[in-house]
Amino acid sequence: MGLRREPTARQMRLGIELRRLRNAAGLTGREAATSLGVSSVQINQIESALSGVSEKRLRRLATNYACTDQALVDSLVAMATNRTRGWWEDYRGLLPTPFLDLTELEHHATFLREVQFLYIPGPLQTEDYARTIFSDRIPELPSEDLELRVRHRMQRKVIFEGSDPTPYEAIVHEAALRIRVDDRAASRAQLASLLELSEADHITLRVIPFDLDGFGGSWTAMMMAGGAVPRLDTAVGDAPHAAALIDSDAQLNVFRTLFRRVEAASLDTARSRDFIHRLSKEV
Repeated sequence: MGLRREPTARQMRLGIELRRLRNAAGLTGREAATSLGVSSVQINQIESALSGVSEKRLRRLATNYACTDQALVDSLVAMATNRTRGWWEDYRGLLPTPFLDLTELEHHATFLREVQFLYIPGPLQTEDYARTIFSDRIPELPSEDLELRVRHRMQRKVIFEGSDPTPYEAIVHEAALRIRVDDRAASRAQLASLLELSEADHITLRVIPFDLDGFGGSWTAMMMAGGAVPRLDTAVGDAPHAAALIDSDAQLNVFRTLFRRVEAASLDTARSRDFIHRLSKEV
C-alpha cells in the first residue's frame, strides 16, 4: 500500500500519540523499530501518519512502550482501524482541508463545548446566517464555492440528529446575538432557531450578557471536542488562516480552565432562553 499524500487530522493525531508513547518510554525510533522487527523508516512513516498501522502492531508497540493505560490503547486502536467514510469526504477536493478536519473531529467527539463572542456557533447557524457570513469573505467567493460552504455548514447539524446525538454546550455572548449579519428578518429567524434548538436535551445554550459585572473573559472563540479518553481531547482555536487543532496537555488544560470560567460567568439555561426570547422581540 502506498504512502498517504494528505493524512487527515485524525490520522496525524494517532501518529502524534504513538510518538508521545515512544518518547515517554525513552526509546529512539531505531530502538522502537528493532523491538517491532521493522525498519526505522516504517516507524517514522507511522508517526508521521504517512502510513497506517494494524491493531496487532499498535498493541505490540504499546507493550514495548510499557503503556499500561488500556483505555488509551483501545482508543488508539479504534482510531487506527476505523475505516468509516464520513459524509464530509464528499467535499474532499472541493473545500479546504480544515473544513473536513473540523467535521471529522465533530463526528468522533464524545462531547462538544463551544464559546463564541462575535458569531453564532457554526452548528447552530441558520442557512441565511451562514450564507451571509461566507458572502462577506474577501476576496468574494464564486457562487459555487459559496454554496458548497453553506451546504457543508448545514450538514454539520447531523451531530444533533439520530438516536445518539453528541452532547453540545454553547456559550454565546450577547454581542453575537445582537450583531445583524443580515437584516432584521434573518436575525429574528436565527434567534428563533436558537430557542428551538436549546429545547433539545443534548444541547445546552448559555448567554453572557453585556451588563455582567466583573467579566474579563478570554474573548477568544474556542471549541473543545471530547476524545474517547480525556488525553485524546482536542481544542480548536483561532489561527490566521484556519482553525488550529490543539492537543498538548498544557494547552488543553488552559482551554478547559477558560471554558469553566466563561461557563461560571454565563446565565443558566433558563435565564439564557428568556434572554434570547426578549431580545428576539427587540430586533
